[in-house]
This record gives sequence, structure tokens and C-alpha cells, in this order.
Amino acid sequence: MTREVVSAETLARLASSPVDAQINWSDFRALFPISLEWIDMSAMFITSHPAPVAAAIECYRQQLDANPNVYLQDNNRKLIERALTEAALYLGGIDAEDIALTDSTTMGVALVYNGLRLDSGHEVLTTNQDYYVTHESLRSAISRSDASVRRISLYEEEEIDRITPDELAHKILKEIGAKTRALALTWVHSSTGVKLPLRQISESLIEINNGRDPEDHVLLCVDGVHGIGTQPDSFDDLGCDFLMAGCHKWLFGPRGTGIVAATKKGWDAVSPTIPSFFDFGAYGRWIRNETAGPTTAAAFMPGGFKAFEHLWALPEAFKLHARLGKHRVAARTSELAGQLKEGLSDIAGVTLRTPMSDELSAGIVSLDVDGQRPGQTVELLRTRNIVASVAPYATPHVRLTPSVRNTSAEIEKVLMAVYEIAR
Repeated sequence: MTREVVSAETLARLASSPVDAQINWSDFRALFPISLEWIDMSAMFITSHPAPVAAAIECYRQQLDANPNVYLQDNNRKLIERALTEAALYLGGIDAEDIALTDSTTMGVALVYNGLRLDSGHEVLTTNQDYYVTHESLRSAISRSDASVRRISLYEEEEIDRITPDELAHKILKEIGAKTRALALTWVHSSTGVKLPLRQISESLIEINNGRDPEDHVLLCVDGVHGIGTQPDSFDDLGCDFLMAGCHKWLFGPRGTGIVAATKKGWDAVSPTIPSFFDFGAYGRWIRNETAGPTTAAAFMPGGFKAFEHLWALPEAFKLHARLGKHRVAARTSELAGQLKEGLSDIAGVTLRTPMSDELSAGIVSLDVDGQRPGQTVELLRTRNIVASVAPYATPHVRLTPSVRNTSAEIEKVLMAVYEIAR
């Protein structure tokens, strides 16, 4: 499937289209050029560009290619500012000046943890259920300091249907000690799909931090990539100090884009790693041989030459979600994931590894098929033109991740395929 090259006027019309919370799901699906021969259940991995995003990328690419230096100099700042403005509107409860653009969740997580100002004796508390990127970033960070990392276990997978939000929050909060400087957590675990009660954790942290000196406050740092684009919570609702997420998964944003959103307290607690091209005062300080100023999102934002047309097209993804409505997206994600979980739980030989409750899950649905390695199950599904993935953990699982671009009919076909595979 090919798309026509669009004009700047067409792009402007797309950008100014009114909010329409009644856009139906079949019309939304039609925005994606995904092959109708496949059922793509891997939104948690990487997206296909929807039409408004693809149109914006192509428009900017044409103009950048026509006169790269002039177009970049004349437009980069205002287009980056537009992306930050739309990101702030989408997230809610945060100013555009407190958001930095990155290339991915991995980049954002690594920049935050390697940038934390950790003193001797400080510890970062994380969990065994967190992802490779969190663990490796923290390992790298403490290798250059006298700080430490401590991991705790939040649940055993056999008890996953019996855990509660209160229990999860309690297990984390009770482990916070006098030297704990940061919590390194993940909103929705990419192995089991368990969703943490972040607001409950952040509200308890307020009381803990009230008894500490400001420089010893416990920072709540969150890998939010599997919550952004599936959950309705605003940045303010979550109450975290850092939220790191890629935008090319559930948000359906341009590939190679991401964000780090932080509170003022958060920005004060980190140092930049990669020199910024967006902090325009930095060049003057360098020329005058002055020390760096305070950390801001602009100073933290990694410099270097980018796939600029992708960064500039990011607003179209945020606006597309705004047209759908965050609560409506969350409800639809829950509906499809719920249909899938209910069906899987009725298939003999299949073990569901994700909580049934919406309180404790989002769009990731993990499972095992008796007698099969997860990779084998994924390959068998692929022979039936169904795209799944394997969670890359010590204990791997099959992941099926329905998003709002999927249909109920597709879920039924997936369930029939799993039933056939599990027999």
C-alpha cells in the first residue's frame, strides 16, 4: 500500500482538524497501512505510522530535503516547541518546558539513571520484575559512584491473580530506608503485564519525604512506556518525578521518538549526559568558558542531528489520541484485553500470566502453553499470520498485546488459533 505525497496545505488541514471523540474504531484502523492478511498483536513493540503521522513525516522530509540547512535553521526550534506543547497537553499536569524529547524509552531511562546525582551511601530501590534497560542503566550508574542498587521481588507469578494494589504498594514502600534516594519502577511490566498502583505509591511518598531534607527526598522514577497510550492518567495523577516513555508503541508516534517528563525537583536532581542543542544558552556559556547552568528539560534534551522529520511529526500522534480521548482509548484497550484474557482462561493447556483485573493490568496479555517453549508458540501463531512476541526475561512468556487498532473479530481469531495450538 502506498500513500500520495501530501502538500503543506493538506498537513495544515490535518493539524487543525477539530477534536472528534466520536471517531469510530473502524475509521481509526483505516488510518494504518497494516496488511489485512495479518493480525498484529504487538503494539507494545513498534508501531505502523497512522496516516496523519506519515503525512507529516513526508511533508517535513520533502521540505528538509529541498533546502536542508535553511529549513532546519528556520524551523527546528518552533517545530520542537510545538511537539513539546502537544506532549504537555496530552500528558496533563505538566508544562512543556519540563519535557525533553529523546529517541526511545531506553535512551530516556539511561539518561535519567546515569544522570542522578547520587552521594556515597545513597541507594536506588528497584524490583526483580523490572526490565533489562532499568537494571543495566542502574548498574552503569553506580559503577561510577559509591551508591548502591537494591532489588526486591514484588510477586511470584503463581500468585499473580491473588495480588492486590495495596500489597504491591506496601511491598515497595516498606523497603524504603534512610539511604533510599530513588525508586526505579515500571508502570506496566512488560513480562507479565502487571500494572503498578503508582498514585498510591506517590501519595505515600509525600508523607515519607515530608520528614526528610529536600536533598534526601525519595524520587519516583517510572518507565511508563506501556502505560502511555493505554491509560488515562495524567502526569499529575501519577505523582512521579520522572516519566520516561517511547512514543512509537501504543501512542502510534513516529519511530525513533520518546519523552522524559519531570518535576522541577526531578530536574534539580540530575545532570545532563549528552550535550544539548536545544539549550541555546549552552553555546554562550561554552564560548565564555562558564560553568553549566541548572539542569532543565532543554539542557537535558540530547543534542546531535536527528531524524528531524520524525521528531517534528510527533504532535500528530498526540493529537490523534486527543481526538479519540484518553479515557475512551483506555476503555477500548481494556475491552479488547479483557476479551482476550477471558477467552484464554477458558482454554485447557493455557496458563494466563496477566491479572484479570483492570486495576492491575493494561494492554499486555501474557501466557504460556503447556509443553511449548514461548518462542515455539509465537512461531506457530505466525504460521497463522498472527504476530505475537516473547518477553525477553529469565522466565519468558508469550505476549499478545491488543491495541485500539485491533478488532473484537481479530481477538476471536487469535483465541481460536491458540486453542488449536494448545490441543
